[in-house]
Amino acid sequence: MYADCGNRSLRACMNRIGTMIFPTLDFPWRRARLTSLVMAGLLAACANLPPGAPSGPGAATPATDDTGAVSPWLGGDELLAYASPPATRSELENEPLYRILAAEFAGQRDQLPFAVEQYGKLAATSQDPNIAERAAKIAVYAHDYRAAALAAERWVATAPTNLEARQLAAAMHIRLGEAEPAIVHLNYVLARDHSGHGDKLKMIANLLGREEDKTTALSVMERLIDKRDSDPDALLVYAVLALRAEQIDKSRAAMDRLVAHADINPNIAIAYVAALQKQKMVPVALEFLERALKRTPREYGLRLLYARMLAAAERYDDARTQFLRLRHQVPDSTDALFALGLLNLQTNRVDEAERNFVDLAKVAERRDDANFYLGQVAESRHQPAAALKHYAEVATGASYFQARVRTAVLLAGEKKLAAAREILAGLRPENDEQRKQLVLIEVDLLAGQKAYSDAMAVFDKALNGNYDTTLLYSRAMLAERMDRLDVLEADLREILHREPENGDALNALGFTLADRTNRFEEAHDLIQRALTLAPDNFYVLDSMGWVLYRLGRLDEAVPYLEKARAQRNDPEVAAHLGEVLWKLGRKDDARKVLNSALKTHPEDEKLLGAIKRFAP
Repeated sequence: MYADCGNRSLRACMNRIGTMIFPTLDFPWRRARLTSLVMAGLLAACANLPPGAPSGPGAATPATDDTGAVSPWLGGDELLAYASPPATRSELENEPLYRILAAEFAGQRDQLPFAVEQYGKLAATSQDPNIAERAAKIAVYAHDYRAAALAAERWVATAPTNLEARQLAAAMHIRLGEAEPAIVHLNYVLARDHSGHGDKLKMIANLLGREEDKTTALSVMERLIDKRDSDPDALLVYAVLALRAEQIDKSRAAMDRLVAHADINPNIAIAYVAALQKQKMVPVALEFLERALKRTPREYGLRLLYARMLAAAERYDDARTQFLRLRHQVPDSTDALFALGLLNLQTNRVDEAERNFVDLAKVAERRDDANFYLGQVAESRHQPAAALKHYAEVATGASYFQARVRTAVLLAGEKKLAAAREILAGLRPENDEQRKQLVLIEVDLLAGQKAYSDAMAVFDKALNGNYDTTLLYSRAMLAERMDRLDVLEADLREILHREPENGDALNALGFTLADRTNRFEEAHDLIQRALTLAPDNFYVLDSMGWVLYRLGRLDEAVPYLEKARAQRNDPEVAAHLGEVLWKLGRKDDARKVLNSALKTHPEDEKLLGAIKRFAP
């Protein structure tokens, strides 16, 4: 390549090389090092021109190509010889290759406005669509959307059938809030794109869905579907965009028209339902699926989606009904069978769940999952030996990790702690969540055997100076059981240093200070901050009642404790409320509270302690 420069002027050499190099320029500046080295070599080669090379205006007559037009980049030897170095700085700055080089080097140095300006000027005068394309993409990279729109329009002008140019121009106009020119380009794409109609609309949906100006994007789509208001794909795209723009009524109206005009393809339903879920509009999604199923009651994919959404919404009996229909419709559907087993377990239909998983175990690819849940069935019946046998049959797959964990837990329950820990040590977590789960399980097993020091050592090894909210909080709770309030406070303070609005840490530290120290005012401040973050939180309400009691503000404490008790019949809250009522002289009320809690929690130590002290 360098040899081509041998008998040409510097300017002609640079033009020739520029044409050869330009297509290799990546976006935005990924090949900066390569470009710099190549251009340095080329300029060095061109600087050593042989004597006698033609120079100066009029030294040769420009050649023409086959069409009769003078080529600005790839002329013959006569044109190259005719080209001469610019005589002045002004002429140099108007050279195309100079602008390219200046823009590229500016981009390498993060001087994006200058790069955008140079490419913009070059695109405005060049007939080369590659120049306009690069000018547009560099302007997009620089977030100069006005310059990008101008360059994209130039790209369209020099390559009017290029659909990518049309899409980019439309996107830039939308970002500028200019719906009309965007519509022109997108209508062209819809008319000329030879892909499937649905694919074209998906492309436009993706383009519009990425734009932050949701109102303009929706306005553009409204115009695009004006003559396509019975097209299922168009209505779906419009409905999703309307949801993004928080135009809920428009979105629902579009989907109502869709249901009225066409059977609902499961893929369309999935897209729309996913958008509704993102907007936390699950009831609307379920209502839509119900109407769609009335139109096509045997659409398996649609009913499967409906059944899964019912389960996710914790409407377990309704979900079970739908999965039974699916099982009847497609008897060999392992998905429906598996879901039925899970739902039967969830709704305490243990015998039915067992039958489901026994049937599932006959299918080789689902055998591991089936054995895991048969182990769960055995555990629910308090049959640890049977559970261990099923867990041992889980060889691979997603259930393997949990099967080994449950095996360790069951062995620990049989006082085989060493064997349990050996199983946990042999597991290789696939992600951070599993890693933390192993730590917490091992700590729980050790704490259950009151091996608190060993449990603390597990936490210390797992943390090893690293920050992890879950593990730090859990270590703090273990420290409280060990009367290591220094460790508890240090861990919770570390969490609050990094996460000042962590309500759990605020409440835990506040309650501990109120319950185990005389730092009541400090405790009150911490709990008040937690209450501000979560005014109806059960634990925080109990903490506030307790710290007010410890401050001697008994009358103020009662409403918080009563509100907490109304949420949950918790024995500790009952013990707190009973103590406060007793101290207020409301002894009959205190006895009622304590005795009521005792019926459901007859062995709770704190409750029994309060009854022994105040209501024997």
